[in-house]
Amino acid sequence: MNYKTIILEQKSGYAIVKFNRPGEMNAISKDMRGELYDVFSDLENIPEVKAVIITGGGYVFSTGMDIKEMVALSNADVDEYFTSMTRYLKKIYSYKKPVIAAVGGFAIGGGFNLVSVCDLVVASESAIFCHPELKIGINPLFYPLSRLVGYAKAKEIVMLGEPIGANEALKIGLVNKVVSPERFMEQAENMAAILVKQSPTAFEELKKICELAPRLDHAAALDLEFTMSAKLFARDERKYYMNEFFFLEKLRKKKQK
Repeated sequence: MNYKTIILEQKSGYAIVKFNRPGEMNAISKDMRGELYDVFSDLENIPEVKAVIITGGGYVFSTGMDIKEMVALSNADVDEYFTSMTRYLKKIYSYKKPVIAAVGGFAIGGGFNLVSVCDLVVASESAIFCHPELKIGINPLFYPLSRLVGYAKAKEIVMLGEPIGANEALKIGLVNKVVSPERFMEQAENMAAILVKQSPTAFEELKKICELAPRLDHAAALDLEFTMSAKLFARDERKYYMNEFFFLEKLRKKKQK
């Protein structure tokens, strides 16, 4: 698996996908869109990889779509351009495995879009989020953002285009953790280390619940959750994870004596 615009690092149970266009502020080019789709497709088929961290490094996550490419687009290229953009974002949004965004700096426009389709977000205290798309005559991605921060707040963010600091992002529910610039990757990897110990099947079903339940009325949402719980309970995998849990609990109590 060789890539030009991203760097892939596989660790124990998880993988780190890092943008590799520092000279372009990690702007998302045509090649990067294709490689993001490809790398997530490749990792999907590796059972040992149970979680994915996506990051741009310490100074910038991504400043969004490559403006130079956008300016050079002919009308005939527009459909292909948006197809490739939709393709990789949908791949990450519907990914079966947990995806963590580790944001060290600027997440602007398309970079902000990418953050909003991840499952969990760790931000450095120096992270900045912004949707300035209306200023250049295009629209930001509204739906995934509204699921994170609510309808009214999402409208404010995409319509005003004002920058949001890390602490404000935490306050409104856009990110899950805010840590120092020196520790944001460590925090993301700690999260990944926890996630890889969970049942992959149960996590996949949980992601379905998280996506579907908010669209249902209360009774239908509960029915969905109990149906999936019964489905998971009937699997042999459940016994393995329960026995593993009790074994670890016995070890913990033994050490305390």
